[in-house]
Amino acid sequence: MQLEVIGVGGAGCRIADAIRAAEPADHSFLTDVFVFDTDAATLRRTVVPESHRHRYGQGTGIDADDDLERRFEMGETHAEELLEALAQGAPHEADAFLVAVGLGGATGGGTAPALVAALQRRYDAPVYVLATLPADREFDPDADAGDTGPHSRTTAATGNAEPPQPTAASNAVATMERLEGLASAVVCFDNEAWLRPGETVADARDRCNRELAGRVAAVFAGGGSDGSVAQNVIDASDIERILGNESAIVALGYGDQDVETSSSRFGLGLLSTDRDVETSEAVSAVETVVRKGTHGKLSLECDPETAARGLLVVGGPPTWLNRQAIAEGRRALQSTVSGNGVLGGDAPRPDDETVFAAVVLAGVESERLEELRAADRAV
Repeated sequence: MQLEVIGVGGAGCRIADAIRAAEPADHSFLTDVFVFDTDAATLRRTVVPESHRHRYGQGTGIDADDDLERRFEMGETHAEELLEALAQGAPHEADAFLVAVGLGGATGGGTAPALVAALQRRYDAPVYVLATLPADREFDPDADAGDTGPHSRTTAATGNAEPPQPTAASNAVATMERLEGLASAVVCFDNEAWLRPGETVADARDRCNRELAGRVAAVFAGGGSDGSVAQNVIDASDIERILGNESAIVALGYGDQDVETSSSRFGLGLLSTDRDVETSEAVSAVETVVRKGTHGKLSLECDPETAARGLLVVGGPPTWLNRQAIAEGRRALQSTVSGNGVLGGDAPRPDDETVFAAVVLAGVESERLEELRAADRAV
């Protein structure tokens, strides 16, 4: 499928950068990548071509300290302007749009709902939101509002705690409420769950963005590469069927395992050839990555059994993609999710030395979202 990625706000721009970097060289799945922000410095730090960067909001009188409601109004004012900026690319060729945004901040969160609504009106394609949830960590003076979580900071002059204005939890909850009924689906990544002990969001952002981008690429790239043909191709209509069009909350799982893809004759490292793979080896590798993808660390912590629908993509060197094992993996996912809608496919990657499984769990329930709502009510 062909995906149009749009990063909004500081966090969204960095995520869009990471997705662009994760696109396989031999299997393009991106029509374009655009980044939008009110801050020129943020846009300059991206690797997206200048023609695909757009600054908006100049002269509005809105600054970084303004509340989210004013940012929602600014989003409504500039939504059509952002659509015109997208026309510099080829949005009409996209099978779907993916709007990346950090929900803790006001810039991206304030703009995303209006932009999503405008995209839905203009194009006959699903509009998915890729949203990072704020972390419950200390205030990082070097991070922008799109990266931080509900926290307090200490003033240099007095050493007294200063309450956040406003809290990232409130921003996240308000933006999620606005996206309800607008976004076709909301794919969530919980920053808090992915931080290591003692690590700040600023320290972790590149690692977390690469992790998230890799999962996005594994799901949306689909199909085969270098002439290899998938036995069961996952296309745009399959993804649309699983993610739905009713703002379902979505979690992504991923598991991989390195495998040997070549051997040398006579044990001398000469005359390298494709390695013959024993069926038992291939089955074991596929079963392992499917288990990791379904029951390992998800982008949003949730019980997979609460999912209404599921999608499984197993990829890697063609000789390792055992069809029987992939079918068993799909059946295992079917038995895990609560609903009946489960699809599966393979993604041959002849030049890879890794077998992977990407898992999509759509319509999940998560205690983390309830925690953010509780934090919002406590403000």
